[in-house]
Amino acid sequence: ATGYTGLELIRILTAHPDVTVAFATARSQAGQPLSNVHPAAPPITLADPEQVDLSGADVLFLCLPHGAAQQLARAGLDAGCVVIDLSADHRLHDPADYQKWYGGEHAHPDQLGAAVYGLTEHRREAVRGARLIGNPGCYPTSILLALGPLLAAGLLDGATIIADSKSGTSGAGRTAAVAQLFAEVNENLRPYSVGHVHRHVAEIEQEISALSKGTTPRGIVFSPHLIPVTRGIISTLYLPVTDHSQYETIATLLHQAYAAEPFVRVLPDGQTATLAHVVHTNRCAISVHPVPERDTLIVISAIDNLVKGAAGQAVQNMNVRFGLPETAGLQ
Repeated sequence: ATGYTGLELIRILTAHPDVTVAFATARSQAGQPLSNVHPAAPPITLADPEQVDLSGADVLFLCLPHGAAQQLARAGLDAGCVVIDLSADHRLHDPADYQKWYGGEHAHPDQLGAAVYGLTEHRREAVRGARLIGNPGCYPTSILLALGPLLAAGLLDGATIIADSKSGTSGAGRTAAVAQLFAEVNENLRPYSVGHVHRHVAEIEQEISALSKGTTPRGIVFSPHLIPVTRGIISTLYLPVTDHSQYETIATLLHQAYAAEPFVRVLPDGQTATLAHVVHTNRCAISVHPVPERDTLIVISAIDNLVKGAAGQAVQNMNVRFGLPETAGLQ
């Protein structure tokens, strides 16, 4: 509970009308109130994760680094909990992919096949019956929400998708690192993991394939950047669309796909999605920008990486799973 995502999750859950927080954990700060770590946090006494009693919990949220969530997820499932894992440990379905991208074998590969990828707007029915939910990463959430309706309509068959994404510094977590120091980040913009190397590529391409109808896109070229803000993600997607008559179709398709969704807003023509549309909310803002002179459609997607990209989407999945109002605790 002491990381940025854990704190955001505690903030949402303590204000949720249908939730009681049974415990919050942290190894090195066990026995201390969470408010000692984050002054604005509730004074919940932190417990050792190996010592908590899971038997009375309905749902277990895991906000841990990849690798650390696997055993606790198994313990939660064995105790009868619904497990919502905010780490990367249950997002990929193929154990070989997990080993390739995360550098080690998964301790419980059977859990990968059983986990539901919790991109709520596109996996709602599967989430309703899930015991184990792999909460999507923040970059993939921003990209896949923008692409989902287009993939389902078969409009990107065979295309190479270019995603230029920029994230605030909280996306790197709370661990101290030289690259995250104020003097390194301030007045700077740093690309990182450039090329086909960022771990989120595997997750994005897995779901691009799953969401596609007909011929799948060739894949994604993904370039993440760190920007000098605390929170928020902007993903600018470049899509090859040679049939100019499809531009209006695509905009209409996005509007129709998300018209009834409480947390996704497709902006009117002429408006551009920005961080100001979404920070401190569970919303995703999407804008569409045709460039017919270059046979290209630009789609911009904005989310708050700590809310829609992590804790808020996890609570949204909990609400769906337990039959609660989907917006409970999130408005």
